[in-house]
Amino acid sequence: MAKSKSLPAPLKHLLVKGNEQLHPGISVDCVIFGFHDNALKILLLNLESVKKWSLPGGFVLNNEDINDAAYRVLNLRTGLDNIFLQQFHVFGNPNRSDAKVHHLKFQEYGVKIPKNNWLIQRFITVGYYALIDFTAATIKADSYDSKFAWIDIEKVENLMMDHDYIIEKALQTLRTQLAYLPIGKNLLPKKFTMPELQKLYEAILNKKLDRRNFQRKMLGFEILNKLNETRKGGAHKAPFLYTFNDKKYQKALKEGLYGSW
Repeated sequence: MAKSKSLPAPLKHLLVKGNEQLHPGISVDCVIFGFHDNALKILLLNLESVKKWSLPGGFVLNNEDINDAAYRVLNLRTGLDNIFLQQFHVFGNPNRSDAKVHHLKFQEYGVKIPKNNWLIQRFITVGYYALIDFTAATIKADSYDSKFAWIDIEKVENLMMDHDYIIEKALQTLRTQLAYLPIGKNLLPKKFTMPELQKLYEAILNKKLDRRNFQRKMLGFEILNKLNETRKGGAHKAPFLYTFNDKKYQKALKEGLYGSW
């Protein structure tokens, strides 16, 4: 019989001492959106022990604000600071928690989790969505997962627990907030064209938008600066580049935009 691998120190600490530092029964789960190849994508982690995909998430320290916990999880996973982060829902179905992922993970090391251990009790999770620059993130694994992928929002499947519902609620919230909050700054490069911005909105809304109406509406928000530069290399007339006006963008985040898509 093959000898079991030694339990890594982080997992041992989580099992034995986790309840001394972490708030029992509460976690955060983050739906991290990125935009690449004209498609809206989300970051998912592959949990090899249960052969399912998972949202990046984590526990909350006893003395930690829950928003700070979400920022910490995002920073650990992506290496990014100053991330656009929005709390959107609390998920508290009494049947949502599934201890299988923990049991199978520890079984890899020949360890059985005690019946009343804090790790396998009911957890309520607070959902956050984040918007990040796909190209700027440096994704890191942890003790539970070793693989990750950016997956097209339309092709997400085989998720653990209620993570499909969490993603559905996050996308619903993002689409609703698109009507009154600026979005693109966190998902596009610093300089972009109007067609690129339109493709982002179309990817989020999952529908085509009229080019002229879109341009008129975006310019009417007065959050864009038109540059005296064009995007080279296309077959058609080179479109002008734009950038977001940081001051007006931040004001719009606080006070909102007006309109609907």
